[in-house]
Amino acid sequence: MLRSMITAANTMNQLQQQLDVISHNIANVNTTGFKKRDAVFGELLAQQFQNLPKTDEAPRFTPDGLRLGVGAKVASTHMQMKQGSVVKTDRPLDLAFTKEGQFFRIRVDDAIQYTRDGAFYLSPSANNPDELMLVTADGYAVLDENDEPITVREGFKDIQVTQNGTMQFIAPSGNIMQTVNIGVSYVTRPQLMQALGDNRFAFPADVNAPNAVINLANNRNAISMQQYALEQSNVELATEMSELMITQRSYQLNARAITLSDQMMGLINGIRS
Repeated sequence: MLRSMITAANTMNQLQQQLDVISHNIANVNTTGFKKRDAVFGELLAQQFQNLPKTDEAPRFTPDGLRLGVGAKVASTHMQMKQGSVVKTDRPLDLAFTKEGQFFRIRVDDAIQYTRDGAFYLSPSANNPDELMLVTADGYAVLDENDEPITVREGFKDIQVTQNGTMQFIAPSGNIMQTVNIGVSYVTRPQLMQALGDNRFAFPADVNAPNAVINLANNRNAISMQQYALEQSNVELATEMSELMITQRSYQLNARAITLSDQMMGLINGIRS
């Protein structure tokens, strides 16, 4: 009974982590560019009990012994890079990727980070009052292909962004006032990225994986970007609700197993000779 209680308690703890992952997905169902995560379970250590050898025992086809585990654990959480639906907007600074694995590069505290959220804005530059800087909704600078903040002088009339991420600022006369290439990277190993909150990602300092991220500055034809649009979350609410109910039932089952084991121990302790 004690073993069954330990196994159920271990599994309940890990199921709680899965509930946290599912709840995080549901909470971000309307977050622009959000990528869902799935909890992947692995088996904890198991103990093998061997039967006593018997010389007169008939040949058997089943394993000679019993293997008892102690529950499961969340081995990892995998980010699903499936493309989210693209919704059209009326803002020229709303940009959406239409291919998986591509990220905008932004600068946060002198470090390069990555995001799929293309809801950008123009904010006054701190270095030059006559310039505007392209920033995210949280005020982080959006970088160009040379990892420099994108700035523009005031006085433009319109903004046009091509499919390969080239941004053009149009003067009132109709001429192109300034052209800049938005910094885009292709992440080949997204599972190595660390989620930092606010829809931002970065590679930990101890990760040294060659070609984990590729700068598309020399291959801009591979970029697929759409202006006047935003990529929605790839969370499917119906699927997440189903997973939530299944996980809650599993949690209740393990809680019931602890209760039954406790009752059985009470019965054994109450037996008098």
